[in-house]
Amino acid sequence: MMPIENTEDRYGAVAILLHWSMALLIIGLAALGLYMVALPDVGFNTKKITLILYHKEFGLLVIALLAVRLAWRVTHILPQLVAQLPDWQKIAARFVHLSFYALMFALPMTGWLMSSAAGIPVSFLGLFTLPDLLPHDDYLFQRLIDIHKWFAYVLILFIFVHVGAALRHHFVFKDDTLRKMLP
Repeated sequence: MMPIENTEDRYGAVAILLHWSMALLIIGLAALGLYMVALPDVGFNTKKITLILYHKEFGLLVIALLAVRLAWRVTHILPQLVAQLPDWQKIAARFVHLSFYALMFALPMTGWLMSSAAGIPVSFLGLFTLPDLLPHDDYLFQRLIDIHKWFAYVLILFIFVHVGAALRHHFVFKDDTLRKMLP
């Protein structure tokens, strides 16, 4: 049976559940974001509007889960990286992980700021509506769209780097890097 908490050798059930649920959620949001922005803006496109609303609500779920994940991470031991890993790879791994945390915060926040600047309310899973963080400003709305888009592209790049590194460790180096995060 898998332990609930992390050990020096592997992640526990809580960290694994948070990692994989957030991974699926974030990859789904990135795919949805790429799909919905490709939809035409002509007329009143109810499909696009509906997808944007889901995208915003699940984006806020990322921030809520991020708070739980960060609380778990800072209060629990972090498994050691593979011993034979060169220093540059250890630094790169930490950089990518810290970048993920920054982007998991920045993307939903820029989305919320974007909605505020557009004067469009943001609901959290239909439970309550968040306050606007900015006054209505079309110019700022357009700039925030660009920032949100580029943050998303960087996130997608880091996802490919992260997955590629995990698979390389598993299939080429045959070490425990990926196994530490598997149930």
